[in-house]
Amino acid sequence: MCADHPLVTEGNMMRSPAIHYAGKVFAFFSRKHKMVFKLGTDHSFNVLNVPLSEFNPFKNKKPLTGWYELDFEHHEKWELLAQAALEKIKLDTHGK
Repeated sequence: MCADHPLVTEGNMMRSPAIHYAGKVFAFFSRKHKMVFKLGTDHSFNVLNVPLSEFNPFKNKKPLTGWYELDFEHHEKWELLAQAALEKIKLDTHGK
């Protein structure tokens, strides 16, 4: 993705490898070996037919709003979800 999109860069999120767009994280690989994607609250999850779950890295707090994780078992869908997260962050950043 970094090679295909000039504003997409590698970085970190919660001490884990992440992908950024214009300095904002939209996907990262968690320490639990899952990919985590910022898809927003209005994303249609039934399209890919995968068991996404809300990302909750905290013991005593609610999940992070709009962030979802997917197990390695479904890694073949990670690229599609990363693309969806990239499109979402582009919309949020540029308002288009």
